[in-house]
Amino acid sequence: MSDLQDIADRFEIEALRGEFADAAMMRDYDRFASLFTQDGAWRIPYGNVEFVSREEIRAGIERGQAMWDYFVQTTHPGTIRLEGDTAVGRAYISEFGCLRDGSSHLHYSLYHDRYQRTPDGWKFAERVYEIKYLDATPLAGSAPHASEAARVSVAGSEEDTSPR
Repeated sequence: MSDLQDIADRFEIEALRGEFADAAMMRDYDRFASLFTQDGAWRIPYGNVEFVSREEIRAGIERGQAMWDYFVQTTHPGTIRLEGDTAVGRAYISEFGCLRDGSSHLHYSLYHDRYQRTPDGWKFAERVYEIKYLDATPLAGSAPHASEAARVSVAGSEEDTSPR
């Protein structure tokens, strides 16, 4: 394989990782599931969670996201080792949010990934989530929708008293 192909493959895999976080945060469950191969697996051992197949992954992300009031995940570059039409890698994750039951979570984690080149581009064959740090201390902030006054202020209504 050429060096240019390696660069293109790495770029596409990084984009795949970014799509994963975006689809989860935007609650785009169909897009989220489409990021996996048909028989792909998403595993979260800490939560004793395992989904195998796009159908299970889609149902799992929808069910999981319904538990969150708000959820933020950022993906940071890790490693990618290309092996022809497959690859392995790690992505580093920062994640926090508040569940509808009022509990909060802050995680620093990583995904252990296996990737597969498909006719539709690179997909996850497997993602395994490993939490390295977990903090369940109540978060000090809140989502903007929690405060009607904040929403009105951001919209720029007459009640907005911020300096111009």
